[in-house]
Amino acid sequence: MREFNIAGPCNSEEHYMIDASTRLTGVEQLIDSKKYFVIHAARQSGKTTYLRDLTQRLNAGDNYYVLYCSLEGVQNIIDPEKGIPAVVRTLKAFMKYTALPHVDQFALNVDYTDYTNVLTTSLTDYCVLLDKPLVVFFDEADCLSEHTLISFLRQLRNGYNNRSTTPFVRSIALVGMRNIRDYKAKVRPDSESLGSSSPFNIVTKSYTLQNFTQDEIVTLYRQHTDATGQIFNDNAINLVFDQTQGQPWLVNAIAREVIVEILQSDYSKPVTAELVHDAIQNIILNRPTHIDSLLERLKEERVRKVIEPMILGDEYFDRESDDFLYTRDLGLIRVVNSRIEPSTPIYAEVIIRRLSSIAQEKLQDPHYPYNIQRYLKNGRMDVDSLMCDFQQFWRVNSGMLQDCYRKYEYKESVPHLVLMAFLQRVINGGGEVRREMAAGSGRLDLYLLYQDQKYPIEVKLHRGDQYLDKGFQQTTRYLDILGCNEGWLVVFDRREKITWEDKIFMKKEITDGKTITIVGV
Repeated sequence: MREFNIAGPCNSEEHYMIDASTRLTGVEQLIDSKKYFVIHAARQSGKTTYLRDLTQRLNAGDNYYVLYCSLEGVQNIIDPEKGIPAVVRTLKAFMKYTALPHVDQFALNVDYTDYTNVLTTSLTDYCVLLDKPLVVFFDEADCLSEHTLISFLRQLRNGYNNRSTTPFVRSIALVGMRNIRDYKAKVRPDSESLGSSSPFNIVTKSYTLQNFTQDEIVTLYRQHTDATGQIFNDNAINLVFDQTQGQPWLVNAIAREVIVEILQSDYSKPVTAELVHDAIQNIILNRPTHIDSLLERLKEERVRKVIEPMILGDEYFDRESDDFLYTRDLGLIRVVNSRIEPSTPIYAEVIIRRLSSIAQEKLQDPHYPYNIQRYLKNGRMDVDSLMCDFQQFWRVNSGMLQDCYRKYEYKESVPHLVLMAFLQRVINGGGEVRREMAAGSGRLDLYLLYQDQKYPIEVKLHRGDQYLDKGFQQTTRYLDILGCNEGWLVVFDRREKITWEDKIFMKKEITDGKTITIVGV
């Protein structure tokens, strides 16, 4: 029986899958036009599945010989004297198990010491032997490092430019997480290493794989229903799409978590929104490899420059910068209505939990009796009491926590991260913290959810005389959006000359029937 795949490429005999060609159109036209191009998308979005399917389909036709080759094994070889021969040997290894003709002749007796030409020479000599044009898909092309990458692209460019007189590969796809512009960012920024003839200018077009649409999620899940009779409720599918935004790995992982882990493959039970919710929480807590590899990127300075403003609600002005485009290509962020936000609510949650882990560890100290039972009164949460406890916790621990966070570079967002860790510690006893981050919003919106009751909290930094009026207006709008009549505005004052007695206060304001408690910290 087929299953939902969360490890490696899909194949239709073993896995439920969506035809990747529906998510990427125009590639075959580029091949027909003899173009070199890039396909980039976030990790585990279906790139390899698409390439292997396209390779098989084109090889079954009469027009081309197509070779798929992954360069993952050549990563981190900086020296082209070693890196380029490794690329040629990798091509040879992938050819060995194909039906392409004359594979035993590829790179036969080549001079590997001539590393500046051996790739061009090997491909040219092989193309001479073929009775149809050759197409090559280089998967994981962005694994190549520095000077190996430059030499690799130079040799492809040389073959590309001389195709009218010397046989060479008809069309090449460079495939990975990064767009071609970001290949340049991997190279040390010295113009002499690139020279006047840039190796990056052979690429005609750049494509990216789109996430699943909601209809495609329905189609994917229906394959399982047809095979087993197990139904996915409409509310369950709606929740999957809302929380994943169609990211393929997440869509498959949630279904697998529900069916295999939670229901233990009992196909008689329908998949409900409640089960999907539980599956999402399990994935967030267990942090499988896909999530962990994504979180590792948070350590990169160029990613921090984009993620931290999003946490703070600050505007990120340069949306054409390599840092912004790189972070977007990794699948960490998206742009919605001109606002930068996490690409999925699930990623938003794991990002915050990862960055707030230092404060979470501090809160594990049994000295701190913060739990949800402490703040329940007549079935409702006493958020005023919770905020009083947080004020004292921040006053005692803020210096130590800020010192701990310095080495992680997310210094500006420490107050936000510590508050969210504190709230997570409290609410773990039966509720949830729902966060809404977006660069340019000027604040962090979140609310506590306990027994279907929402407790909105707006978080701002003290920035000038107008911060309170603006924060009050933003909180009022947030209450309107959530349909609530009560909320809390937490304002962190990080000015060094202000005493704790002046920083810490709590006062209530009532306007238009709404009560807003301003919490100074």
